[in-house]
Amino acid sequence: MIRNVVLAKLKDGYDAAELAQIQQGLRGLNCPGTVAYSVGSDAGLREGNWDFVIVADFTDVDAYRGYDADAEHNALRARLAPMVEQIARAQMDLPA
Repeated sequence: MIRNVVLAKLKDGYDAAELAQIQQGLRGLNCPGTVAYSVGSDAGLREGNWDFVIVADFTDVDAYRGYDADAEHNALRARLAPMVEQIARAQMDLPA
C-alpha cells in the first residue's frame, strides 16, 4: 500500500471559501484503488504548523499514479496553486 502525504503553507489572505470548495472537491474524488482519503486544514494545536493537509492511501503504485494523473484532481490542484506559499509531498510504501 502507498501512503501519500501533502502539506501546504498558504499565502496570507487566501480565499477561505475557495479553499473549502477545493477541499470538498478533493473529498469527492473517486479514483480507483483509493483505500482512505483525508483532506483538511490544520487544527491549530501547535504554532508553526502547516495550513493544509492531505493523507491518502492507495492499494499500490499504479493506483497512486492514476490519482496523480486524474484530470479532476489536477484541476483542483491548479485552483489551489495560487494560494500556496510552500508545499511538501511524500509517498511511502506501507508494510502489509
